[in-house]
Amino acid sequence: MARPTEQERLAKVHSDAMTEFDRIQSAVKDERLQSLQDRRFYSIAGAQWEGPLNEQFENRPKFEVNKIALSVQRICSEYRANRISVNYVAKTGEYDSLADVCDGLFRSDEQDSVAEEAYDNAFEEAVAGGFGAWRLRAVYESEEDDEDERQRIRIEPIFDADSSVFFDLQAKRQDKADATRCFVLTSMTHDAYTAAYDDDPTSWPKTIHQYEFDWCTPDVVYVAEYYRVEDRTEVIRVFRSLDGSEEKYRSEDLDDELLAQLEAIGSFEVRQKRVKRRKVRKYILSGRQVLEDCGYLPGRQIPIVPVYGKRWYIDNIERFCGHVRMAKDAQRLANMQRSKLAEIAAYSSIEKPIFVPEQIAGHQVMWQEDNLRNYPYLLVNPISAPDGSMQAGGPVGYTKAPAIPQAMAALLQLTEQDIRDVLGNAEQGEKIVSNVSGKAVDLVQQKLDMQTFLYMSNYAKGVRRGGEIWLSMAKDIYVEPGRKMKMLGEQEQVSSIELMRPVIGEDGEIEHENDLTEAEFDVAVDVGPSSSSKRAATVRALTQMMAVTSDQQAQQVLQAAALMNMEGEGLSDIRDYFRKQLVQMGVMKPTEEEAQQLAAAGQQQDPNTVFLQAAAEEAMAKAAKARADVVKTVAESELTQAKTVETLSKVGGEGATQEGVARQVDMGMQMASPMQPGGMSERERLEMDTLAIENEIKRRQLMEQDALLERVMAERDANITVSESSNGMRDVVSGLGDSVAAMGEVVGQMREAIGTLADSNKANVERALQSINRPKRLVRERGRIVGIEPGEDK
Repeated sequence: MARPTEQERLAKVHSDAMTEFDRIQSAVKDERLQSLQDRRFYSIAGAQWEGPLNEQFENRPKFEVNKIALSVQRICSEYRANRISVNYVAKTGEYDSLADVCDGLFRSDEQDSVAEEAYDNAFEEAVAGGFGAWRLRAVYESEEDDEDERQRIRIEPIFDADSSVFFDLQAKRQDKADATRCFVLTSMTHDAYTAAYDDDPTSWPKTIHQYEFDWCTPDVVYVAEYYRVEDRTEVIRVFRSLDGSEEKYRSEDLDDELLAQLEAIGSFEVRQKRVKRRKVRKYILSGRQVLEDCGYLPGRQIPIVPVYGKRWYIDNIERFCGHVRMAKDAQRLANMQRSKLAEIAAYSSIEKPIFVPEQIAGHQVMWQEDNLRNYPYLLVNPISAPDGSMQAGGPVGYTKAPAIPQAMAALLQLTEQDIRDVLGNAEQGEKIVSNVSGKAVDLVQQKLDMQTFLYMSNYAKGVRRGGEIWLSMAKDIYVEPGRKMKMLGEQEQVSSIELMRPVIGEDGEIEHENDLTEAEFDVAVDVGPSSSSKRAATVRALTQMMAVTSDQQAQQVLQAAALMNMEGEGLSDIRDYFRKQLVQMGVMKPTEEEAQQLAAAGQQQDPNTVFLQAAAEEAMAKAAKARADVVKTVAESELTQAKTVETLSKVGGEGATQEGVARQVDMGMQMASPMQPGGMSERERLEMDTLAIENEIKRRQLMEQDALLERVMAERDANITVSESSNGMRDVVSGLGDSVAAMGEVVGQMREAIGTLADSNKANVERALQSINRPKRLVRERGRIVGIEPGEDK
């Protein structure tokens, strides 16, 4: 079987699309028409009288008091004051810096594409008619630069979504994540269509008009964007490099140049695998043909986001409505009654006298000008009696002012109550009544917010869907290594990142930071307070908590939180300041930029802390040196004694033992003194006692020095902790002055003690060296060594 040509394939695509759209449009036509009528009813002057009612009141007053528009405006204002934002969360629930990057890039794309216009239009259409939508589209960052192929994601509005956006009937989810087909219609004039596509609608064959939907009318020509999900099979080729690592490439990405590079570095193909990928293909259709095949789009989702006001399924048909439909009959009835009442009131309300022509003859002008000239009296002619005599007479009768029917008055009151029941009594929440507690006002506002919450909740589903589509597109678009992009923080602070930035990982290998191809996140939406009154209630609650807590740090947290929820002009800088305070205190999670700022600030210590730390380190160094000198002196003394023993052992003979030599030394020292025969001289004994006392003094000084150093270190650590915790609290810094001064005195005393110890150590060392270096003379009796005595200096 021959493979169909491209023209045959496009003809098949067009035929299938026309058949499917006709089936979709015929199923939802009535619901879409009602949605369009609802939006016209509340927004266009005179639309509340459209239909048979207009014929009934032909040539009669038709007044409108549009209360539905005010109710829709209140709901839309509530949304604009408390917008819904997207937040990307790691699937494991742990903190992921890449999620913050996605948040910042998404907010940046929203700002650059003026997404608020798309959001506001979709929300208002959903509230009024029941259905709204917007689209996401990939565009070149610079349309005028031929070499710049970088793309950005734009969020654009879709106007009249109830008349232009159609999903396949098998899509049941509210966010249409399960849809496989989507049509977006655009109307064009005949001339605009001919100029854009070089196709004359008048030349279309008549068979096109056999579809229920008329693609070409005398006024406009319809063009459709046709999105179709396809499960595309791709071949993945795996190459192994010389170090054993494997890299995967799609067959369509492997050209001759890339294959040559892989071969040059020693990579070779090890296997292939066929995988199915979900792709979205876009076509531009008219009623006659496929005008353009736009190819596959970035991402794996249809880039159309639907939102609903109220939605349900009945008879397997999707049905929806907004805030207008249920109130239309009550609004029409109120308009009819007001118009009738105005018509009645237009009649004269003054009783007019009725005369016979004979009475008014000749005085017509006076009676006509009485309202202007205010005559003091009016004249009438006498009338002839039956007997021919003349007699005076008054008016024959008087006209009566029209009376308002009692049924109309009662019905008008019921109609007003019906409108309040359907739309909500918003006026009650706007009244300021004396002697009413704030809690009661909050309860009234909460009741009104419940009517708004349904629309906000349904809209949040659409915002979540928009975040999912954006992430799917970003993983295919934002992949250029080294590309710098703008990020936008929660408080609209601007920063910059570099995509695919190479960094050294923990294992020493090169990794790529800000790699959106690895972004696998859940999308959460943050719905703000549903009314400004709830923020005010939050501020009141925080203020009350400040009055009952005595903890200073808790009061600071509550105060900052209250200011973060306050509304008013010029508070943005104040909110930024208190946010920084809350981040530093650990109450709020810092952004990546704020975390870097905190790390940089942590490296800048307080000057007093730096001085104390340097002084303590200097004291520790001096103490260590003094201790080393003492240890050295003791070691040298022991070495000298050992050498002496060794010398004596040699003199006494090779058979002399160390113990024998020691006994000989002790005997010689006892016999050395001329003043005390058989014992040590008084001078030598004093020298030995002095040396022992000096060693004990050194030991005790070292113990006192260690204790002093430990106390100084403990006070230094305590001072550093106080200094770090007092950042931003200037009142506490002044209280640290006394502590710093006391610490300075301790350091001074420590320095003095260390200096004294050093001088003492030096003197002791010199005395020990002199004692060791002093000449010695052996004392012999009968050829045997019996002692050692000081010798004479040469």
